[in-house]
Amino acid sequence: MYTTQMDAARQGIITPEMKKVAQKEHMSEEALRALIAAGQVIIPANKNHKCLDPNGIGEKLQTKINVNLGTSRDCMDMDMEMKKVQNAVDMGAHAIMDLSSFGDTRKFRQKLTAECPATLGTVPIYDAVVYYHKALKEITTKEWLDIVEMHAKDGVDFMTIHCGINRSTAKRFKEAKRLTNIVSRGGSIIFAWMEMTGNENPFYEHYDWILDICRKYDVTMSLGDACRPGCIADASDISQIEELVTLGELTKRAWEKDVQVMIEGPGHMPLNQIQANMEIQKTICKGAPFYVLGPLVTDVAPGYDHITAAIGGAIAATYGASFLCYVTPAEHLRLPDLNDVKEGIIASKIAAHAADIAKGIPGAKDWDYQMSTARKNLDWEEMFNLAIDPEKARNYRKSAAPEKEDTCSMCGNFCAVKNMNRILDGEIVSIFDE
Repeated sequence: MYTTQMDAARQGIITPEMKKVAQKEHMSEEALRALIAAGQVIIPANKNHKCLDPNGIGEKLQTKINVNLGTSRDCMDMDMEMKKVQNAVDMGAHAIMDLSSFGDTRKFRQKLTAECPATLGTVPIYDAVVYYHKALKEITTKEWLDIVEMHAKDGVDFMTIHCGINRSTAKRFKEAKRLTNIVSRGGSIIFAWMEMTGNENPFYEHYDWILDICRKYDVTMSLGDACRPGCIADASDISQIEELVTLGELTKRAWEKDVQVMIEGPGHMPLNQIQANMEIQKTICKGAPFYVLGPLVTDVAPGYDHITAAIGGAIAATYGASFLCYVTPAEHLRLPDLNDVKEGIIASKIAAHAADIAKGIPGAKDWDYQMSTARKNLDWEEMFNLAIDPEKARNYRKSAAPEKEDTCSMCGNFCAVKNMNRILDGEIVSIFDE
């Protein structure tokens, strides 16, 4: 018998989830088991998430992407959020994170765990504020912890819990001064609670109890980065790094109880700091999978932050990040709509695939080789089928139909591919006479 995927791996047991993930990743079950046993790969798989199609996250695996969604006070349409979920799954998102902050959050969460095959994550800190519906400072330590157990029972596969911002790191944060302070919602909530009550962060103080809950249901700990930088001016500062050191210590304690762990990271960060941050994380957290938001490489692109995040995400994944949290064009502006979700997923998928090529993930280049072959053959239908967004590719070509079917409206008879194919086949090329 085993309690968690890590426990099974350490006993030499190949679980059904490991079998599925090994098949997806084109690697041996034994190689995957060894990585899980070492904490370098996780398979978030709550025992109560019965419809789960498991995915592995970590070393030597394909880079995975997560989609954030959920209700808010201004946008409470659960049916619309479920439509986003379905679209995200259809587009290949590996994980859905429910960040609902208003309404009947438990009903929505239970619907997700009953119907959604993707890996599911939540942030219990948000839900506590909604569930108890009282002043923040009136929430008790026990109430904070009870929400964690509720989410575990409901079938959530991983939970973001901001354990690293204890009273010590909070003191350092106040002394260090930042341009944008704490931009993590969960981090800001628990920081405010500590300031108002004078108490220690309950998730840090009672970390062993939380681990026992995670072990019972096989919930993966996603150690939240309350001090992630919210602008490039704050990147790699003392608050971020000190919290990361604490997360490294908490990772070791989780592994001692066979609880799977991933570490959350920046945030906003200039290009030249990303590689170093990935290497520091791998060192401090002993190779635990790294889950990054972006990183967004500039602060000046509202409306285009899916692009700033994809640039940073590709670099981060190339140098060690295993899991990219998508960012939509609506970031910093509003709750994303269906089209925003699509644009965010596509940008994140491009970043993940580009990184997989750079990392030499088996099979990653094959997709590109097939596309290049279709382009050489001017096989437009095959190009559409292989495209990361077939619908958009088809619509672009349809919107400006060329005179000649084997060209596009950009080059027409000047098409280099067409002319090279013909001249190498011994044909005559006469561009203007055709």
